[in-house]
Amino acid sequence: MARQRLGQHFLGDPNWQKRILATLPLGSDNVWVEVGPGHGEMTRLLAAPGRRLVAVEADVRLAEALLQQVRSSPQEWPGVEVVTGDVLKTDLGQLAGGRFRVYGNLPYYITSPILHHLFGYAAQIASIHIVVQLEVAARIAALPGRREYGYLSAICQFYTRPELVFRIPPGAFRPPPRVDSALLRMTLPGQRAALEIPVSDEPRFLEFIQLCFSHKRKTLRNNLRALAPDTRIHEALAAAGLRPDARAEQLSLPQFAALFAAIL
Repeated sequence: MARQRLGQHFLGDPNWQKRILATLPLGSDNVWVEVGPGHGEMTRLLAAPGRRLVAVEADVRLAEALLQQVRSSPQEWPGVEVVTGDVLKTDLGQLAGGRFRVYGNLPYYITSPILHHLFGYAAQIASIHIVVQLEVAARIAALPGRREYGYLSAICQFYTRPELVFRIPPGAFRPPPRVDSALLRMTLPGQRAALEIPVSDEPRFLEFIQLCFSHKRKTLRNNLRALAPDTRIHEALAAAGLRPDARAEQLSLPQFAALFAAIL
């Protein structure tokens, strides 16, 4: 049974499981980390001889049940390791021991914190494949100028190249969520690797972007007044080639980087 406090909706439809599996780059990869394996719906499909699969499950009861299945039928679960713990408190880099890919059916309420945690291992991650709420997937993949474009879009596109692969209906899950879901593919590296103006202090740069989006209906000049005097902000906007009334949702990551360099 799904525990609603954990936001659990298990992907129980075998057809959708196979559709997702067909999109994953399983050929030559030796290490995968699965976030929230649940009952092992996708774990069994991901498991293969020669492939190491580390399944991180926060629900103790689910983790113990999955571990029991793995131990009782190791030939059906080759290379599977079950780790009981909160993914946000788990050192995934150390756990994987090298380069790895990520798959997960993420609880909707904690999608953003998990992504922030994963980006801490960007140097080791080749790609991230996650099932999330459709609205969140659309926000992550949104381009500048779109209504959905915001801080989550910018940070995800800084580290990855996101692509909404397909929608998944509520009926594919048990219990069914009240919203549509989507499979999101995020390939690394993102725009971070190609910025003409390199970002020397990434944590500060991400805080800067967050400040720029702090009030979406306001201009950058208004949002950045807590950071610098208005005259300095005006000069920085001009130096970055931006209009005085520019808003955060209009800026691409290279423009954010140029403004960051000009104002700090």
